[in-house]
Amino acid sequence: MPQLLTTTIRFPEINLQTRDAHKLRGYFGEYFKEHSPLLHNHYEDGSSKYRYPLVQYKVIDHVPVLLGFNEGAELLTSLFLKIKEMDISGTTYPVYSKNISQQQVEAGVMEDLLSYKFSNYWMALNSDNYKTYLQSNPEQQQTLLNQILRNNLLSFFKGVGIWVDGKIMVKGNFTPKTSNFKDQKMVVFEGNFVANVALPELAGLGKSVSRGFGAVKRSL
Repeated sequence: MPQLLTTTIRFPEINLQTRDAHKLRGYFGEYFKEHSPLLHNHYEDGSSKYRYPLVQYKVIDHVPVLLGFNEGAELLTSLFLKIKEMDISGTTYPVYSKNISQQQVEAGVMEDLLSYKFSNYWMALNSDNYKTYLQSNPEQQQTLLNQILRNNLLSFFKGVGIWVDGKIMVKGNFTPKTSNFKDQKMVVFEGNFVANVALPELAGLGKSVSRGFGAVKRSL
């Protein structure tokens, strides 16, 4: 099975809310912007870079987390010692401790089924499939969400450079919730799923993964 380089940086002494993940992205994207556009997913002229983000910002169980894949993993490792503080909405948090883990993990399609859960909300819908979702009955909605999740998995593997050899099978159980996103109410989902794929811990699936949405954890 293909190997994927990952780096995870945690700040265990800093307590944030899940909704602060986009503020982490804003702070580190600005703080290290001279190093690489990977940190903020924008080109030098300010235009958006539409690709799977190789550096992601999350708040998991109130702990700020930076997650990098491949060159994003290498970048986070090189910048690790430079992180002395972070400023979130005008509040400066001195960084007294931070933990880093870099490893090669298996990622790709496999024969076995593994169980996962979303550790924060999954933003599945765009303007097109949102209309389809609203017009569907509950069973059709679950089928639609399974199809979307399968496409999200394909996008993840493509984004991190892993060739998908075989069909991805996924079946989940999703509950709709609402979340404020850029001052708008958005339909998001919590839930769990089984799929014939190996995924890195906290990999983001769906929309706005660089802002912390759609982080998955292996479940028993």
